[in-house]
Amino acid sequence: MISDRTDPAAIARRILQRRDQLGLSEGMLAYRTHMSPAYLRQLLCAGPEFDREAFLRIATALGTTWSELLTGRRPDAPPGQADPAAPRPLLLHLTGPQCWELLGTHGVGRVGLPGRAAPVVLPVNYTVDARTVVYRTAAQGAAAPTEGSPASFQVDHVDDHRSNGWSVLILGEAHRIDDPDEQRRLSARPGATPWAGGARPLWVRISPSEIAGRRLGTE
Repeated sequence: MISDRTDPAAIARRILQRRDQLGLSEGMLAYRTHMSPAYLRQLLCAGPEFDREAFLRIATALGTTWSELLTGRRPDAPPGQADPAAPRPLLLHLTGPQCWELLGTHGVGRVGLPGRAAPVVLPVNYTVDARTVVYRTAAQGAAAPTEGSPASFQVDHVDDHRSNGWSVLILGEAHRIDDPDEQRRLSARPGATPWAGGARPLWVRISPSEIAGRRLGTE
């Protein structure tokens, strides 16, 4: 049975109420959470099970907690204040070198590409090569971009119970790698073999124009 704890509409209502309370526009909240407004709207419709890490970033940007987003504020909590006994989450900006260092420690991210009706966001395993991100996919698959199309790539690692973790977002262009020698070189790198299996001959490189990251911790 759906309760306020699991109902996306109830959670979205609490988020919008808190956003209005803080005087934030949709764009400002999207900026604070380091995501596009379109993805933010998709999250509010889908609910926390779609992307729990993103909802934790929303809670932090709104100055509230994961528990309060799910269940609402405690009845005895003073208006506008979180539980004083709970540690306050902090969102810290990462430098470019820190972002690349973190990207090199993980193997799965989400690539965002233009779609017909809305942006398409898909999980892929990847490798980092000379400060670019490279992955393989099917030639006609959903993760196969047109040459030079705008692309984003995001990697998160968040522990929602401890309220800490990090997120890195790349914005740039997607390019197809057709050179056989380059493909052979990349195939020897860790993470280059597609986890999904099957025929995935298309190599894609995302060349960033921007990279930004945030680390989530507590006081």
